Order: sequence, then structure tokens, then C-alpha cells
Amino acid sequence: MKGGFDMAIDLREEYDKIFRYCYIRVRDRHTAEDLTQETFLRYLERPHYHSGTKTLRLLYTIARNLCVDEYRRRSSQDLPEDLPSGADIEEGVLESLSLQQALAELPYEDRELLLLRYVNDVPVSVISGLLGVSRSTVNRRLKRITEDLRIQLVKEELE
Repeated sequence: MKGGFDMAIDLREEYDKIFRYCYIRVRDRHTAEDLTQETFLRYLERPHYHSGTKTLRLLYTIARNLCVDEYRRRSSQDLPEDLPSGADIEEGVLESLSLQQALAELPYEDRELLLLRYVNDVPVSVISGLLGVSRSTVNRRLKRITEDLRIQLVKEELE
């Protein structure tokens, strides 16, 4: 019984991360909520796939597949509704647009890697299992991607 309780706590802790993952991919709150719920429903419907060490990997695999399916169903992408607010909204919007543009120019795999690691704090070991590569490969890719982003943003700032 204790194991079931621990699993429930872990799933509750991961719910927000899976929601964020889906939201960033589909950019619609209601759709992301639906996809997150569907992710957990599919996970819970198949207890024979549950494994303490592979729970995160399975959840992200299900969520990624659902997001891909949703993307295929959509005919066009919506712009994000969230805009920065504050005293200097123009500068915030420009910085946000620069970052969005820099991220959009990255290959899909690189964007997904950044999302998993830095937005959802997924451990490198889980990411390496998801991608089927070693942890050192994941670390090297993350370092290269963040360095390329930094260079691109500095270059844009100087222009």
C-alpha cells in the first residue's frame, strides 16, 4: 500500500511539469490540460508498464505522442496569449520575441531537449533514456545548444 501512495505523490509532482511540456508545445491552455489528463489516463490504464525508474520516461513519451497527434490535427499555430507586462513592456516584448525567434530557428530536437531539461527539470538520465543516447551526449548537446543561443542573442543585441 505504501508503494501506491508514493506513486500517487510522484504523479502529482509530475503533473505540472507534463502540463508545462504540453502547453509549450501546443500553446493553448485548454488543449494542454486535455493532453495532460489524457497522458495520465493512458499511463494509469496500463499498470503493467509501470516501473519506478521509467515512470518519467513513459509519461513524457505518452505526452510527446499526444502533442504530435494534436499538432497534426491543427491546421495552423496560434500566437501565445501571454505577453510580458510591466513598466518597460516594449523591451520585454522585444527580448521575448528575440528569444522566441532564436528558439524557433533551432532544430525541433534541440528545442525539445531544452524544454525537457530547463523548463521541466527532467534529469539528464531520464532524457538520455528518452532519446536513446548517453548522458554525456545529452550534456554535450545541451552545452552546445545553450552556447549557440547565447551567441545568437548577443549578435542580435549588437545589431
